Amino acid sequence: MAITDFIKKAGRGLAVAGAIAAAVTVTAPRPAHAISTGAAVGIGLGSFALGSALAARPYAYPYGYYYAPPPAYYYPPAPAYYPPARSCWDPYYRRYYAC
Repeated sequence: MAITDFIKKAGRGLAVAGAIAAAVTVTAPRPAHAISTGAAVGIGLGSFALGSALAARPYAYPYGYYYAPPPAYYYPPAPAYYPPARSCWDPYYRRYYAC
C-alpha cells in the first residue's frame, strides 16, 4: 500500500512537471512586433473602458431600482421636554397648589 501511494504521488508530480515544461515551451518568448501609437492608445482606452464597466457594474444599483430596505431597528423617539408643572406654596393650608 505504501509503495503504491508513493508511485501515485510520484506520477502526479511528473505529470505536473511535464505540464509546466510544455507550457513554458509553448509560450517561449518571440521577437516583439511594434504597434503604432494610435493602436496603443486604442488598446489602453479599450482596456480602461472594459475595466471600468466590469468594476462598476455590481455597485451601480445595489438595491435594484427600488429604495433601500428599512433598518432592522429604529431608535426610540427622543423624550419630549415638558417643563415641570408650576406650583406655589400655600402657607395657610401648608400645601402646594397649581398657580
